[in-house]
Amino acid sequence: MMQVCLNGSRTAADGVAVPLTPEAMADSAAGAVAAGATDIHVHPKTPCGQDTLSPRVLAQTLPAIRERVAVPVGVTTGAWAEPDPAARLERIRAWTVLPDHASVNWHEPGAEETAALLMELGVGVEAGIWSGTDGAERFAASPLGPRVLRVLAEVTDTDPSDAVAAAHELLSAIGSAHGRPVLLHGEDAGAWPVLRLSGGLGLATRIGLEDALVLPDGKRAGSNADLVAAGLAEYGASRAGVTRDRPGRPSGGNR
Repeated sequence: MMQVCLNGSRTAADGVAVPLTPEAMADSAAGAVAAGATDIHVHPKTPCGQDTLSPRVLAQTLPAIRERVAVPVGVTTGAWAEPDPAARLERIRAWTVLPDHASVNWHEPGAEETAALLMELGVGVEAGIWSGTDGAERFAASPLGPRVLRVLAEVTDTDPSDAVAAAHELLSAIGSAHGRPVLLHGEDAGAWPVLRLSGGLGLATRIGLEDALVLPDGKRAGSNADLVAAGLAEYGASRAGVTRDRPGRPSGGNR
């Protein structure tokens, strides 16, 4: 599985390639799926470019994307989009157009309640477990763990020399993940080393302008489609490296 993360919390200051309107998100999603993405994660935006859980904005954004692609589309429920846990629940209850899935960051206040409401609505939950937080411990103790769609193992260490070690530590902390699939990814300078590790381990992963603004060679990415194409190439090379070395052990720098 290669998920594309279209925009994240990035703004116009991060470059014209970052899609901020429903139309731009739909165009970018279509290009990414054509390049090989099989799932979409998007942050709906207010007209001024801020992340939001607004029912009105979701009702504009999700249909626009779904008109262009036939893969699952998910959104964020990050606390930065609605800091008050009670208000966050009210926003979600008011959604008139539902995503296929939504990410819930398990270290944030109100995570259990948010996940439970999404499940009640029939929305798949991606359990966001960030490195450097107590998310893994909280998730391990959660009765909702076995019911999530998958676990998003999010490596927040952006130093490329440290990100792979941080990823291994995070995966160890997550453990069996209640038997749910794990999607492993990094961000900024750590995005590509962690994506290669995902390939070596045979885990689902993601790439997109939320996670990286540059390609593996350091050149600025022109689109999410460029990142997905490069991501699939890097992932495939890492998988091939496992085969050449020996099954289950990534070759080269992924050891």
